[in-house]
Amino acid sequence: MDSLNRRLLIAASLVLAAFLGLTGLTLDRAFRDSAVEAVQDRLQAQVYMLLGAVEVDGLNRLTLPQALPEVRFSLPDSGLYADVMDSQGNIVWHSSSLLGLALPFFPAVRTSGDTQFAALESADDTPLFMLAFTVSWEMAPNRYQLYTFRVAETQTDFRDQLWSFRRSLWGWLLAASAVLLAAQGLILRWSLKPLRRVAAEVTDIEAGRRIELGHDYPEELQPLTTNLNVLIRQGHAHLERYRNALGDLAHSLKTPLAVLRGELDRHAPPEELRQTLAEQVERMNRTVDYQLQRAAAAGRIALSAPLPVAPIARKILDSLAKVYADRGLQLHCEVAPGTVFYGDEGDLLEILGNLADNACKWSRWQVVVRAYPAEHGGRAELVVEVEDDGPGIPPEQAPLLLNRGQRADPTVAGHGIGLAVVRDLVEEVYYGRLDLSRGKPGGALVRARLRFQSGGG
Repeated sequence: MDSLNRRLLIAASLVLAAFLGLTGLTLDRAFRDSAVEAVQDRLQAQVYMLLGAVEVDGLNRLTLPQALPEVRFSLPDSGLYADVMDSQGNIVWHSSSLLGLALPFFPAVRTSGDTQFAALESADDTPLFMLAFTVSWEMAPNRYQLYTFRVAETQTDFRDQLWSFRRSLWGWLLAASAVLLAAQGLILRWSLKPLRRVAAEVTDIEAGRRIELGHDYPEELQPLTTNLNVLIRQGHAHLERYRNALGDLAHSLKTPLAVLRGELDRHAPPEELRQTLAEQVERMNRTVDYQLQRAAAAGRIALSAPLPVAPIARKILDSLAKVYADRGLQLHCEVAPGTVFYGDEGDLLEILGNLADNACKWSRWQVVVRAYPAEHGGRAELVVEVEDDGPGIPPEQAPLLLNRGQRADPTVAGHGIGLAVVRDLVEEVYYGRLDLSRGKPGGALVRARLRFQSGGG
């Protein structure tokens, strides 16, 4: 049972077999009941025919003619029999077809107009249908006599008719089952074709013949294929990010290493060498920190639950309140209800932490962190705003501060890589935009737009 197609086919075949079996049994039962009812109606008609042929002779005896409208009553062993009993159970007349035979015992009906019908067997085990009908016959004025007219017919024709119907019924049902099973198999194969296509495309991706799954899948499979493509793209993006980070790190370290080698080659004085060494080590330290933070970005995580932003923002502000407790800063968290982030929690901590920390360094007494959902170009966005009441950022310096190692004021502690890391996360990992402007209190307003699709894209 390792095949989904086989499972569905077996299950559907069992349901189909059960349905057609119940249908066949129902139709067989209905036909049999209808055939039995037809036999009863036919025997009742024969009784009425006999009643119409009854005569009373001069001795007030009930008689019937030798030649009856139904010829089989006159032929011995014809399969159609009749007799008439009086109220004491004596046979007063029987048909010629009963010559040498006798109908099986059948309780006489003692009430005029009553009818009994049953399936019986004769003395030689011949199956019969028998109908008994009792009438009250006026033999003389105000003198009535009860007579029971009994008519019997062998079940041969009934059984032949029933078996003929059954052969036809089950033959057609089996033929219909074969056709339906074949059609069902084709439908299942056609319906499961997209799943086989997914498996084939995954194999092609593993073999390097494709880079991702196709997009024209049924809507039921689109969430699966879309998230698989996201996983594949994430794997490629992470690998590319690691390669770029290593390449950038190697390239960035070449210059300070060359400077140090040059100082050693020219035999610089110890003081000058010490100063140069300190500068270049600090430069390499900033470079390593920047590249490690950049490479550690996880990005959008497929098949992951959305992260509520408010708890993360409050956790960061609580930590910063302890760090800057001596300054008495007022830190406000204004996150719209229901705001969520589709990505790695570490990335959101990195973005909010860097922006809020920078704001605390430059603010006088107030920092506000906002977050709310938005939409741009049919894609969902998370907008994060961090605003302070510090001196603000001059417009001409805003582009420079987004570069690695650039600081607005060298006297303020830091390496100058925080905004650069945030910019790389926002623009390269989440395909958004980072803007620097002036806020209402006159300080800096940093707005990050993180783009993602909540459906897994």
